[in-house]
Amino acid sequence: MKILLLADVKGQGKKGDVINVSDGYANNFLLKRGLGVIATADKINSVEIHNKAIEKQKAAERQKAQEDAARLKGQTIRITVATGSQGKMYGSITNKEIADELTALGYPVEKKQVILKEPIRTTGNYTAVVKLYAEISVTINIIIE
Repeated sequence: MKILLLADVKGQGKKGDVINVSDGYANNFLLKRGLGVIATADKINSVEIHNKAIEKQKAAERQKAQEDAARLKGQTIRITVATGSQGKMYGSITNKEIADELTALGYPVEKKQVILKEPIRTTGNYTAVVKLYAEISVTINIIIE
């Protein structure tokens, strides 16, 4: 019996695959638990159309990330903070503050996209990596005053 998988099944295949299994396994396990449906031409076609739409959306997201990376490359951010007499700050600059500053400059990023080696606790020049998409990242300069 040919089954179209609706979810990943260990040892059988991934979501969207058409597999050939015994009638008992299909009826008693896959169909009963909603992991698959009987593969008809209509259902296979609809899954292919859905997969193409998802691929097109991912390609558009990747293109947008590449454009944002080109604009953001070499960008310098200045953050002014209150410090003590030794140049140490009363708090620290984390990825959240950097993401907020980038958003204010017109680069919408989330705090989880900004990667710092450690929180910034003193004034000076630093660098951070902004990960915009899988395998697309940009290094930015940060000046703490």
